Amino acid sequence: MKGGRKNMFKMFLKEKWIDIFSPVNGEIISLEKLEGDNSAFNDMGKGIGIIPSDGKIVAPFDGEIASIYKRNHCIIVRNEDDIELIIHIGLDTNKLNGEGFVRHVELMDKVKKGDLLIEADIDKIKEKGFSIVTPVIVSHSNRIEEIEMSDGFLKRGEDVIMKVKMKKK
Repeated sequence: MKGGRKNMFKMFLKEKWIDIFSPVNGEIISLEKLEGDNSAFNDMGKGIGIIPSDGKIVAPFDGEIASIYKRNHCIIVRNEDDIELIIHIGLDTNKLNGEGFVRHVELMDKVKKGDLLIEADIDKIKEKGFSIVTPVIVSHSNRIEEIEMSDGFLKRGEDVIMKVKMKKK
């Protein structure tokens, strides 16, 4: 019975839930409530939208910067459990060509939960006619067994916006 003992121990391991903390102060809305065509965000994975009350975007967990768009409107952070979180500041804000965004990290930088990643000028984004709703999406959702979402107003770096349970390998 090769590997039988090893498999038996797996049955007794507790399921691991991973906390993802809010990257921004704001109120959670469902992705279905996004203005216009939100199918692109739904195709990226499972997640939520946040209506930010300010423009400071922080690391939602310890990890590294897996991707950052040159216009600084979107960033992907990956943790040691291989969870990749897409944080897209506003809708269609790539059309601003980086105006109103200040980057504080670079590709492959190691970050700690709460580290400042990007500052967005929320007022400028609104003045230019863009929505400030910020989708926060777990990519590679096929590796996720279950996600529990929070609701209400959350504080950046303090409140959990999602709990993720990974599929067993």
